[in-house]
Amino acid sequence: MSIALQGQGTGLDIGGIVSSLVGAERGPKDARLNQSEARFTAEISAIGSLKSAITTFTDSLEKLEDIETFLGNKVSVPDKDYFTAKADENAVAGSYNVTVNQLAQSQKLGTEDVADITAPVGEGTLNFKVGDEDFDINVSAEDSLQDVMRAINDSDDNVGVTATIINSGSTSKLVLTSDKTGTDNTIDVTATNADGTTGSGLNSTFDMSRSDAELQPPVNAEVVVDGLVITSQSNEMENVITGITLDLKKADTEESITIKVEPDKEKAKKEVEEFVEAYNSLMSTIDGLTSFNADTNQSSIFQGDSMVRGIESQLRSSISSGFSTEDDELRLAEFGISTTRDGTLEIDDDKLDDALDNNLSDMSEFFAAEDTGFVADITAKMEVYTQTGGILDSRDESVDRQVSRIQDDRDALNLRMVSYEQRLTKQYNAMDAAVAELNGQLGQIQSALSSLPGFTRNQ
Repeated sequence: MSIALQGQGTGLDIGGIVSSLVGAERGPKDARLNQSEARFTAEISAIGSLKSAITTFTDSLEKLEDIETFLGNKVSVPDKDYFTAKADENAVAGSYNVTVNQLAQSQKLGTEDVADITAPVGEGTLNFKVGDEDFDINVSAEDSLQDVMRAINDSDDNVGVTATIINSGSTSKLVLTSDKTGTDNTIDVTATNADGTTGSGLNSTFDMSRSDAELQPPVNAEVVVDGLVITSQSNEMENVITGITLDLKKADTEESITIKVEPDKEKAKKEVEEFVEAYNSLMSTIDGLTSFNADTNQSSIFQGDSMVRGIESQLRSSISSGFSTEDDELRLAEFGISTTRDGTLEIDDDKLDDALDNNLSDMSEFFAAEDTGFVADITAKMEVYTQTGGILDSRDESVDRQVSRIQDDRDALNLRMVSYEQRLTKQYNAMDAAVAELNGQLGQIQSALSSLPGFTRNQ
């Protein structure tokens, strides 16, 4: 940029003039770039919102695609004080009388009483066996009952024994509890003194052949189902009734509980209702991205956009299409689901309940048939848009490239404006210098004329 003094010849604010001319040239171009950038940024945000809404919608369909949503059973237990129950896909509808005779419990063994739990118990090795598995603990000459307890509980090889110390006033003992219930999970303890002796030290303290060593015997669970006695190692009894798992809580041989297994219609209805809610939420998002506000004369970012019209068209196609079942070709309307004037869905509860009561098998096939059902159809159509590298990703990448080009345009505009400012400054400085030179020549002429004899300046 020229460093000539500005305004000496003309008295003009050349810097201010140049700045104004550059601003006038740059302003409209900056405004167009800002407008385009804001438009593209809003479009990127809208693409993200649309993709998220579609993904949320398709995620909500997963349970409708599971046949067990429609054909699964539920089990009702009128009194859950004694046991709870759950059904799987193999459960058979019916009612059953259940009595809990006894609960399963773990075996507990206790060591000899010791006066001081911090005193050494003797050097040697302890072997603990539960079922067919065992592990060893090495006890040093300095280890106390507390140290042995920690070693048992902290052992990485522990096969299911928990150790605690019970204090009974003047004495204490180490109590070993099997982590699993039932008679198959008894604890066998072998205590070997380091010097090979028996009847003293570690061998004596952990002698479980004593008559008082067993503090609690192992017990199997026992229930009676429709008169049949069934035992189990655990209080969680699987397939006592086909497809039914009982979790026993309390025993009472005089209390018979009648449980009922029946189709879980409420689960199916809940999933249908959540599908309708998710669909309407998606349509609300699309409406917000495509609407036109007549009061403000403002269009939403995707108003009239062909891609979004395509999404709406695909959704409407699935919603209105028929899907084959074993008995007939059915549509959503058969289950009380219809389209309103604004494009959302609504449920006729009476019609849906009737379908759940009388047409559950066809309903499950309509929604959940692999590759050919309603969910498979509408999910496949939406995945074209939402999958990695899909239509929405491609659109997003295209808009990103346009944003990058705007930055390139800004950089080019900055270079042009610098060049334009330099050119204007040079031109105005040249003009100012020319005017200054002319003013100087004029002064010389006037001085020469005033020195001539008889010359008088007009006042």
